[in-house]
Amino acid sequence: MHPSIAERAAYGTPLDPVADDTPVHLVPRSGTALIGRILISAIFLLSGFAKFTDPSGAIGYMTAQGIPHAQTLLYIAAAAEVLGGLAILLGFLTRLGALGLFIYLIPTTYFFHHFWNMSGAEAKTQMVNFMKNLAIMGGLLTLWAHGPGRFSIDHAIRRPREA
Repeated sequence: MHPSIAERAAYGTPLDPVADDTPVHLVPRSGTALIGRILISAIFLLSGFAKFTDPSGAIGYMTAQGIPHAQTLLYIAAAAEVLGGLAILLGFLTRLGALGLFIYLIPTTYFFHHFWNMSGAEAKTQMVNFMKNLAIMGGLLTLWAHGPGRFSIDHAIRRPREA
């Protein structure tokens, strides 16, 4: 019996109905992984380039949040976002880029979206941003765990060569 489209979409390759002990192997979804990498990289690339092109706005925001050495940290943050975003987009050193951005988001989320110290509409807005960052962090950890997929520079470099 062949699996339905819904079953393959939900579970990948299903269990063999004849042998109960057959391991489950998920079907690679390289196209989906590529689209996911494009989408998750977009927020970092856009934010990083915005910091480089309008540093005064970002420095003002960082200073208002009480961040010391905002002028220096701005360029470090911008470089982290652009380099990490490019790593994910291109699928080159993808796991390193995903882990680096995950670590970068920990203090960023804590210092810039501290909704627990706010009230009213501002608290709600910052809670949404906090949760958005947690979701992005989850996506980055998933990317770190599973890698970039077949449509990546990492795959081209690491795939077995034919003799």
